[in-house]
Amino acid sequence: MKVNLSYLREWSGGDKVKIQEMIDIFRNQVEEFARDMDEYLNKKDYLALGKLAHKAKSSISIMGLDDLSKDMKVLENLAKSGEEAEKYPVLVDRFKKETKKAVEELDEAIQNLESFL
Repeated sequence: MKVNLSYLREWSGGDKVKIQEMIDIFRNQVEEFARDMDEYLNKKDYLALGKLAHKAKSSISIMGLDDLSKDMKVLENLAKSGEEAEKYPVLVDRFKKETKKAVEELDEAIQNLESFL
């Protein structure tokens, strides 16, 4: 499993409604982030891409996606400085793949929420 709901469990005090709300917010955010990342890549608006990576980092950290959070930190720093642009598409692709898997896991977790609390 990629996601780690420890933070959500602690933050929510085990409140299923709060956990569900956070998962729904995450699902919507990562879809929007993925769309915007593609747009910024296509426009070569690397400063905006770096800022978005910073914002995405917070959302994915809440779901315990620590490795992906580190990738977003790398993307943030590289894109804001305009360095190593050849790495941006790889990191964006990883973001999209990993968050897709995470959403699938979270959907499963919602179905079996009791076992995650």
